[in-house]
Amino acid sequence: MRLIDRYLLRQLLGPTVMATAALTAVALLSTSLSQLDIIVSQRQSALVFLQVTLLAMPQLINMVMPIALLVAALVALNRLHVEQEIVVCFAGGMSRWRVIAPALRLGGVVTLIALFMNLWVQPAASRQMRETLFQVRTDLASTLVREGEFTEPAPGLTVYAQSVDSGGLIHNLFIHQTKDDGGATTYTADEGRVVKRGDKPVLLMRKGSNQEFSRTGVLNFLSFDEYVFDLSPFLESDELVHYKPSDRYLHELFFPDLQQIWEKQNRDKLLAEGNARLTTPLYNLTFMSFALLAIIGGGFSRLGYGRRIAIIGATAVAVRILGFVIQAASESEPWINVLQYVVPLGAMGLALRGIFKQRVSRFIDIRKRPARIAGLKTA
Repeated sequence: MRLIDRYLLRQLLGPTVMATAALTAVALLSTSLSQLDIIVSQRQSALVFLQVTLLAMPQLINMVMPIALLVAALVALNRLHVEQEIVVCFAGGMSRWRVIAPALRLGGVVTLIALFMNLWVQPAASRQMRETLFQVRTDLASTLVREGEFTEPAPGLTVYAQSVDSGGLIHNLFIHQTKDDGGATTYTADEGRVVKRGDKPVLLMRKGSNQEFSRTGVLNFLSFDEYVFDLSPFLESDELVHYKPSDRYLHELFFPDLQQIWEKQNRDKLLAEGNARLTTPLYNLTFMSFALLAIIGGGFSRLGYGRRIAIIGATAVAVRILGFVIQAASESEPWINVLQYVVPLGAMGLALRGIFKQRVSRFIDIRKRPARIAGLKTA
């Protein structure tokens, strides 16, 4: 029996891994396209783009894993049933529980993996991604210049450049700086480049001039071959990184700091996210039960199980959408959080009930239908 169990598990494991990888790749491609703004408008390197894309993977995997498990289980179980391997298992004396046990064990393992990722991996990755995006958004050195546009990267600072080549060299640069004392300074340069000297970003300008008006109206003019414009004063910001509910760990969701205004105002939303972290992994077991119901929950058919698979697929989609709706509703009504557990567990219970409610004789009955067994053996 252990040999058969391992065989059935292997037949399910391969398609599950392949389906998860394929669906994750599609979701990752969609996410990476939305993150292209980091390179195009924020002028970041490909390494930053890759980092942000990879940090989004744990959340994507958690989203696609139940769907991948359902698709893989339907494909593998359908093939095993059509080729009469599951029929042979029943004919060999295996109980219905022993036949479905490998699939449920696989679903249980995937559920534990999803739970681990929900509780620790996803929050850690989401926090790192949020911090990276915050650094990109507040990186003045990377957003200082945009070709053919007047930009105001910081209060009192206006920058214009005619063009920026692929090497980062800025051509025909114009900078106007307004000072707190009422004075103003204007810089023009044929070319410039954002570099770092020490730990400070600076704008190195060449072949230009400096016109400074004091608050008394005195004009000072200076031409230069090279001038260093310090950007560090404009990088100082009191803005802090704000973690969204998806970025927080479980204890932060269930026990928020009510001294913080935002957390006090969004306590119900944090509670809904915390319960969702615990319940979403259950959909892996639920969808595996659906797959078993579609194939084993009915009689054997040589024509396939397309109709049953379609019904089960539509039911799985409806159940998952209902889960999302309930999660959204629980953000305003905390008592609805109970339904976040009821939906996956209830759907799984109904699916397992449908599997065990099916009479064994619909598959094969050694005592009552010996002729059918003989027919299967000769086939």
